[in-house]
Amino acid sequence: MNPIRSLTALLFSITLTACSAEDNKTPVMETKTEIPAEPGGKVVKTDEEWKKELTPEQYRILREAGTERANGEVYKEFKHQGKGTYHCAGCNALLFSSDQKFDSGCGWPSFYDPAKAENVTLKRDTTLGMTRIEVICAKCEGHLGHVFEGEGFDTPTDKRFCINGGGLIYVPAKEAAKEEKPVKDEKSAAKPEEK
Repeated sequence: MNPIRSLTALLFSITLTACSAEDNKTPVMETKTEIPAEPGGKVVKTDEEWKKELTPEQYRILREAGTERANGEVYKEFKHQGKGTYHCAGCNALLFSSDQKFDSGCGWPSFYDPAKAENVTLKRDTTLGMTRIEVICAKCEGHLGHVFEGEGFDTPTDKRFCINGGGLIYVPAKEAAKEEKPVKDEKSAAKPEEK
């Protein structure tokens, strides 16, 4: 084959690959426009049900206590998210809010406190030959990450909830951009003016 033709074909395929990668760029942390309905009680499902409902990454994090890569795409996305709330990708329970979000520089999403404490359970974790405190969704028992205390962060609690963003759903806050309508005087609204 002609070397110029081979080079042209190679460049064309690289261009197509780059374009299709750009076109398929989707958020790595699930995002919803509306606040999802929270579960009323415990969420219990079979392993097969979890596998059908969750993405492979969500399943690995929430059901197998996996950890996403530090400083990965999820963390980069998290750092650029504005006001909003963070819910469990397994059951929609409200877990964290941007009001408690901070950049700890650890490479994972960090919060200094849960938004709804009753939806978060803490459990002693002795895996990997160390003792840590695991953060679990209280509604579906999905693994979220770990919490660390006393690291010297300038936050109200001096805690760092180090959370896997792949196990969360982000819901951006709706901007209150609506202008308030002037309130009509009750008398003038009840009775039209006479001319």
